[in-house]
Amino acid sequence: MPDLSLENSCQGHVIGIDEAGRGPWAGPVTITALWLNPHAYDSLPDDINDSKKIKPDRRACLASVLQMPPHLSCTMSKDVHDIDQHGVVQTTLMAMAEAAKGVIDLMAKAGIDGPTHVLIDGPLLPKQMPCPSTAVIRGDSRSLSIAGASIIAKHSRDVIMQGLDLDWPKYGWRQNKGYGTRQHQQALASYGVSPHHRRSFAPIKRLMATSLGDHKA
Repeated sequence: MPDLSLENSCQGHVIGIDEAGRGPWAGPVTITALWLNPHAYDSLPDDINDSKKIKPDRRACLASVLQMPPHLSCTMSKDVHDIDQHGVVQTTLMAMAEAAKGVIDLMAKAGIDGPTHVLIDGPLLPKQMPCPSTAVIRGDSRSLSIAGASIIAKHSRDVIMQGLDLDWPKYGWRQNKGYGTRQHQQALASYGVSPHHRRSFAPIKRLMATSLGDHKA
């Protein structure tokens, strides 16, 4: 289970960052930066964990709690246009820097001063971070701030995919969240590519190339 060891080892305020949706074939990638107020550490729910290990209903409840004062967070989603233009990894890293700045700005408005350090899930660090940062492998299972960010990001993206599913129900995004499940692959074969599919992803590229070849034939 994640804890506050990494947070307590840093000087000053600590922001955790994680993402949801780097792997799916459709929909946005969503990034959350989260500052947990140290004065409220003792009142945090005791089941904050890697978002993938939490059931959706509970994840929604935790996301709501973590987004309420005295904690501060910034969540942003980058759509397929950004992903196809810059690549999903670069898009994610740029958004992490933006989200970190968003939380730092919120902290400044709230009169919370002092040095800030960012803990980021994974092996990569954005180049344009507004403050010192540390990449944390398996961070969502080690840092409570990163785990909290993962919960908010995952829940926020799931809500987006449920909304997209209302307009594009054939692809089953409410269930598969845009991942390349067999049902999703079958729907793509039957109905083709939607505006929300990532055309830069190899499976979508192959499908579009095959469709173009069939059309020419």
